[in-house]
Parts: sequence; structure tokens; C-alpha cells
Amino acid sequence: MTTSEQIRILCKAERISLSELARLIGQSPQNFLKKIKRNTISTEELVLIGDVLGILFEQTYITKNGEKITISNQD
Repeated sequence: MTTSEQIRILCKAERISLSELARLIGQSPQNFLKKIKRNTISTEELVLIGDVLGILFEQTYITKNGEKITISNQD
């Protein structure tokens, strides 16, 4: 599943349009929809989406020895 697909599912779950989400993160709907289409959403934008929706965003790498390296909007 791509990041763009996850954002679309999130918007449905939160009952918010992609255009409304774009405005909440300070972008024009046109620019944001282009990013969704190209699947070029940055990690910073993902963190911001979590912040404006009041939900947890977390991305984790787990090394071969089990160490977790996590990016989160709760940091």
C-alpha cells in the first residue's frame, strides 16, 4: 500500500476531504492533490497531518539487531 493510499483511507476514516486536509496543513488543494497523485508526500508532511488531525503518526525502522529507530509526531 502506498503512502497516498494510506492518506486516502485516513481521510475516509476521519470524514475529511483531501482538499480540506490540504488546507489544514497549509497547502493549496491543487498542490496537495498533485503530491497525492505522484505519491511524493514528505515525512514532514506526514507528521504535520498527524498533528492537525490529532492522531499519532509513527514510522519505524528495525535494525537487524532489533534496535528501533522511530519518527513520530509525539517526539
